[in-house]
Amino acid sequence: MARFTGKSIIVTGAGSGIGRATALLFAREGGRVVVADKTDGADETGRRIAEAGGEAVAIQMDAGLEQDVARTVALAVEKFGGLDIMFANAGISGGMANIFDTDVALITEVLRVNLIGPYLAIKHAAPEIARRGGGAIVLTASVAGIRSGAGSPAYSASKAGVINLAQVSAQQLAGSNVRVNAICPGLTETGMTKPTFDYAREAGKMDRVGRLNPLRRGAQPEELANVAAFLASDEASYVNGQAIAVDGGLSSSHPVTKQEYGRTAV
Repeated sequence: MARFTGKSIIVTGAGSGIGRATALLFAREGGRVVVADKTDGADETGRRIAEAGGEAVAIQMDAGLEQDVARTVALAVEKFGGLDIMFANAGISGGMANIFDTDVALITEVLRVNLIGPYLAIKHAAPEIARRGGGAIVLTASVAGIRSGAGSPAYSASKAGVINLAQVSAQQLAGSNVRVNAICPGLTETGMTKPTFDYAREAGKMDRVGRLNPLRRGAQPEELANVAAFLASDEASYVNGQAIAVDGGLSSSHPVTKQEYGRTAV
């Protein structure tokens, strides 16, 4: 497949996890990718793309700082002649503290990166994408933004905001041919969740990872990358303002008595 041949693409949070997997996929399918991350993981992702014969340029930036986002968009325009796709993926977890134990400074930082970051991505990327005749913006939200039970108050609130931001932005960009959608990952093996997966492997408890979803497992970054790439591609040309859960079915149900295949648990 070559869905992104000649397309100019930015991926934030591209230094690891879902961002890296998606950047690699975009490049494999012909995209010219700006790989952006706060860490030097962006350089590693760029190196992998180059070694595979793709085209990429790496930049270290903070997705929650407006000057950094503007600088990243300008780099895509300078290097690749414009911008077609923005994947605003960068995010932080903010830990698991409850409402009463969470410091306001922590909430502020989580919102700055996880919600203001996607807002800035849309603000600066959308006009450039519109100038090219249209394209796509994909935001990384979370199942934690759909309902309670999948993240801390700070993280969950930030991701709920991302879902709403995708909806509002799709409406405010009406007539521009710029589509805005969000993906809502469930438990996925990334740098953010590495301690959980590492502990489960060391303790011989991988069968408990993702046990609350019908597929009974966690996701790999490539599985999220496939959905992000679909939303960014022309295959999703009539998908706009949506939040797509990629969670093994976790968010498809309210709490009920658990059932096993072939029998009902009592």
